[in-house]
Amino acid sequence: MRADRLLSILLLLQVHRRMTAGELARRLEVSARTIQRDLEALCTAGVPLYAERGKAGGWVLPEPFRTNLTGLTEAELQTLFLSTPARLLADLGMKQASEAALIKLRATLPRGQRQGAEHARQRILVDPSGWKRAEEQVPALAALQEAVWQDRTVRLVYVRSDGTTVERLVEPLGLVAKGSLWYLIARVEDALRTYRVSRVQAAEVTGESFERPDDFDLTAYWEQSSAAFVAALPRYSVTLRLPAEDVQMVARLGGRARVEEIAEPDVDGTVMMRVMFDTEAEACGCVLSFGAGVEIVEPEELRERVVKLAAEILRHYQVQPIL
Repeated sequence: MRADRLLSILLLLQVHRRMTAGELARRLEVSARTIQRDLEALCTAGVPLYAERGKAGGWVLPEPFRTNLTGLTEAELQTLFLSTPARLLADLGMKQASEAALIKLRATLPRGQRQGAEHARQRILVDPSGWKRAEEQVPALAALQEAVWQDRTVRLVYVRSDGTTVERLVEPLGLVAKGSLWYLIARVEDALRTYRVSRVQAAEVTGESFERPDDFDLTAYWEQSSAAFVAALPRYSVTLRLPAEDVQMVARLGGRARVEEIAEPDVDGTVMMRVMFDTEAEACGCVLSFGAGVEIVEPEELRERVVKLAAEILRHYQVQPIL
């Protein structure tokens, strides 16, 4: 509704004091033209907004102006009371503070809204970990969190994925929790880098502050970086034929096999599907685990390797006595 959007614009400007129409449009998922009309409507209603031109320009809400319109809708309250991942809050030392904040917020709500918030809290749980949860120690997280809050540089001792240890002086811009894993986004010599926090062996917060880039957006950077990481993964394409009822067997493999295309079932009840693995060895192991119900259509070299391995397995068990 437009009234909700006008209030959202007003509250966003009250927090940030200066935002461009483009930034508001992205946050509220509408067109820049719609935002422009809304801003003009707010000005007409007496809100002291004004526009500044230039590189650092945008729509400005003067500091003295504040609104007390802080009412929350039912859906907004439910999002606040959905169970927050306790492990991540505990990592940040914020679990007790989060629980205390929710208790205080619940106490200020009218009885009807209080029941609605509790209704959501007891019915939806957000669990960021998979079944094979990676338990990682992050002793440097507290120091990195302090540096992120205070815009202080950090001297890191970091172990790379190949086992080599390096030292870096970094400008920490943000922390990201991916599932139950923590990552540090930092600027190093004007380049952005991502560090896995569990590989940080030591983190010394210096007394030197740095100027945070005005155009840095943590969410946008992480989405772009994640997409680039996935695109750069090794790709080994395999075309399989299997019974239609077994298609989900492959899809359930998750990260081990990325299903990219599924054709319509043939008259014989089989389905052709294209699956992306990281390596030939991984594809070979997965196909062998499917049994005789799955046929490799291509590549030919994978068919030959699977046949060879199957023959070796057969010879092994024919020679070895069964005890």
